[in-house]
Amino acid sequence: MSEQIILFFAEMIRVGTPLLLATLGEIYAERAGIMNLGIEGIMCVSALIAFMGLFHTGNPMIGLMMALGASLLLSLIFAILVITLRANQLLSGLALSWFGLGLSGFLGKPYLGQTTATGFTAVPIPVLSKIPIIGQIFFNQYPLVYVSYILVPVMWYVLFKSWFGLYVRSVGEDPATADVMGINVYLVRYLCVIIGGLLAGLSGAYLTLSYTRMWIEGMSAGRGWIAIALTIFSLWNPLRAVLGSYLFGAIMALQFRLQALEVGISAELLLTTPYLFTIVILVISSQEVIRKKLGAPAALYKPYIREELII
Repeated sequence: MSEQIILFFAEMIRVGTPLLLATLGEIYAERAGIMNLGIEGIMCVSALIAFMGLFHTGNPMIGLMMALGASLLLSLIFAILVITLRANQLLSGLALSWFGLGLSGFLGKPYLGQTTATGFTAVPIPVLSKIPIIGQIFFNQYPLVYVSYILVPVMWYVLFKSWFGLYVRSVGEDPATADVMGINVYLVRYLCVIIGGLLAGLSGAYLTLSYTRMWIEGMSAGRGWIAIALTIFSLWNPLRAVLGSYLFGAIMALQFRLQALEVGISAELLLTTPYLFTIVILVISSQEVIRKKLGAPAALYKPYIREELII
C-alpha cells in the first residue's frame, strides 16, 4: 500500500480520537437522559488548562491531571443545574459552552501561538507496530489514542452487560420506574454527566498535549458539536461511535491534505464540510418521531422530579 495512503489512515485515527473520546462520554450522559451541549466549552477549557500545565511544568501528566480537574468542576456545575435545580438542559448546555469558549479565550491570551517541544509523543507498541500496514496505522500512535482503544470495548461492556449499565439505561428510559425499583436516579445521572465531562476533558487535553502542542483560541474548533451529532449517528452505542468518529476523522484529515496540496477547492468550503454533516444529523434528529425510531432514550431532555409516595 502507498506510504501516503498509510499516512492518511494514521492521521484519520489521530484526528478522530478527540471526537471518539467526547462521543463516548456524551453517549453515557444521554443514555441517562441528560444531553450536555456544553462539551464544546469543556473541551476548550480543558485544552487550555492542559496546555498551561504543560507549558509551565514541562510534564504532560500534570497538564492532563489539571485538565481532568477542570472538566470535573465544569461537569459538576452543569449536573447541579440540570439535575438538582432542574434547569433546561439545552439552555444550560449552551450557556456552559459559551462560558467555556469565553473563559478559555480570556485566560488563554498570554499563551496565544505559544508552542512547546514537550508533550505526549507517539509510542510504537512492540511487535504490533511492526505488522505491515495495520501496525503503522493503529499501533504507532499517541498514548491517549491507545486509551481510546481500551475505552471503547470497556464502555460498551459496562453499558450493555453490567448492572451499572442496566441502571443507566433504565434511568434514561423511565426514571420513575427505575426509582420505584430502588435505583438512585439522581446519583446515576450525576455519575454519567461526570463521566461525559471527564471524557470531554480528556478529548480537549489530547488536542494540546498530543495533537498540536500549542494553544490557539477556540482550540476545540466545533469538535464538541460534532461529538453530539456523532452520539446520535452512533445510535448511543460505543462500538458504533468508532465508525462515526473515524469517518469524520477521515473527512477532516482529507480536508487538511487537500489544503496542503492547494487543490482548486475553496479552503472555507473544505473547513465547513464536517460541520455540514453535523447540521444535517442534528436537524434530522430534532424531530421527536425520528428520535423514537432511532431508539433515543425516552427520558432524554426531561428533568426528573421524585414524587413522594403516600401510604
